[in-house]
Order: sequence, then structure tokens, then C-alpha cells
Amino acid sequence: MASPNNPRKRSAAVLLSAKAMADTVSWCCAFFLVALILLSISRDCSSLLTNDHAISFKSNQQLFSRPCDEIYVVGEGETLHTISDKCGDPYIVENNPHIHDPDDVFPGLVIKITPSKSS
Repeated sequence: MASPNNPRKRSAAVLLSAKAMADTVSWCCAFFLVALILLSISRDCSSLLTNDHAISFKSNQQLFSRPCDEIYVVGEGETLHTISDKCGDPYIVENNPHIHDPDDVFPGLVIKITPSKSS
């Protein structure tokens, strides 16, 4: 009959408890890392709502609503008609001799804008 003080059983019990402890510690570390990642993400998201970013967002809106510069780069989906309306230049084709076909406008095309005085 095996006695409770059998060294073989004690070493097996110590090994099992050490394995259980290692599993518990590894799970705690994993949860801790996930919590840190989530905290970091939430802190980054909350910083987007600070006044500094709200001010820069307003200045970006003002940037898009301001009159066009003399040199204009055509954006995706823009036509000469939409650019003319936006910038107040009804003579885009006449002022840009490199535009041979008014329908052949592509993103990245650089054009000269001369806004009319009434805009």
C-alpha cells in the first residue's frame, strides 16, 4: 500500500501545482496585456476629441472653403465645370493651353486659376 508520504506522489503533486500556477500566471499576463492594449486604444481615441484636434478640424474646413489658389491640382471626380463653379473662373480652358480636350481632365492635372473679380 502506498503511503501519503511517498516521494513519487509528492513530486507529481508539486509538478501539477507548479503547472497550474504557471498556467494561471500566463493567463493573468495575457489579460494584463489585453487590458493595456485596450487602455492605449481608448486613450488614443479620446485624445482625438480634445480641443486641439477640434480646432485643427475647423481650420481644415476653412481650408476647403477658401477661394482656390492660382495653381490648382485636379482631384478625384472633379470636372472643369465643378472647378469653375468652385473657384469662380469661367475661363479655365482659355487660360490653360495644355488642356486640349475639356472632357479629358484627370486627377493630378495642374491648372492655372484666375478667379473673376465678382467671386
